[in-house]
Amino acid sequence: MPDDRTASLADRIRLAPEVAAALRDGRPVVALESTLISHGLPYPDNVDVARASEAAVRSAGAVPATVAILDGRMLVGLDDAALEALATAPSGTVRKAARPTLAIALAAGGWAATTVSATMIAADATGIRVFATGGIGGVHRGAFGGSATTVAGADATATLDVSADLEELARTPMAVVCAGPKAILDVPATLEVLETRGVPVLVIGQDDVPGFYARSSGIRAPASARDVRAAAAIVGAHLGLGIGGSVLLCVPVPEEAALPRHVAMEAVERAVREAGAAGVGGPALTPWLLARIAELTDGSSVRANTALIVNDARVAGELAVALAGLA
Repeated sequence: MPDDRTASLADRIRLAPEVAAALRDGRPVVALESTLISHGLPYPDNVDVARASEAAVRSAGAVPATVAILDGRMLVGLDDAALEALATAPSGTVRKAARPTLAIALAAGGWAATTVSATMIAADATGIRVFATGGIGGVHRGAFGGSATTVAGADATATLDVSADLEELARTPMAVVCAGPKAILDVPATLEVLETRGVPVLVIGQDDVPGFYARSSGIRAPASARDVRAAAAIVGAHLGLGIGGSVLLCVPVPEEAALPRHVAMEAVERAVREAGAAGVGGPALTPWLLARIAELTDGSSVRANTALIVNDARVAGELAVALAGLA
């Protein structure tokens, strides 16, 4: 093993035996992120959702590979004891690892949870081509100045708050299954940036981009597929071209857990206004908004969030199985 100061990404990867065997045998594998365990939900909801997501992947016929960092190693596949340890780690002791902070998290030791970009990096390094998450990050409101949807002509008030998720989607070849951009974002601007960066956005089963907590955002999808098999044909074609970048596949939250669109929009708009009035910004903004939206919806947003996470995992499993059948 090389000195950790010069160790490559491959040197730092540790595959769980089940994941290693599945990849060796050409069986479908789905990568899952771990920030929902460490930063997204309280215990024991966090570990319950993580286990339910893994079970959903298995129910579709694929092998789950939850990704996290421990003591300078990227673990691709966590056993139940590791899930529990991550879920119960003392508050403030688990770092968030994204592409900009990956080296810091690896060098620091201890636990780090992987966000969308760090999970994609680990998955790509091991040959996993399907990844499931809840919602992607994107362009925050006011990131480019002016109105919420202004991309050009940034002014002095621009925050330039754009998630690293979008850059990772543009550079790493993968199928990423989610419930759309998080509702707190500037969704039209996020879609514009994805188009500019060459990332196909494909909605499964409907013509509108999902609204995260709600089934529809009211925004027409750039492209749609009638079902998972049709989506797999498009994903297979994209990955086969070798032109780089991901396909972003969006699926709506299950109907029984979805918030009515007007309820979700009113809660998000109010939370955004209150955050601005309170001066909340930077890394603190997203968790503050999500917590406030949960309060405003009497917990319905949390129930929708957990339902869509598990549903995305199931759909990703089905997609991975369909892609394996196309190979």
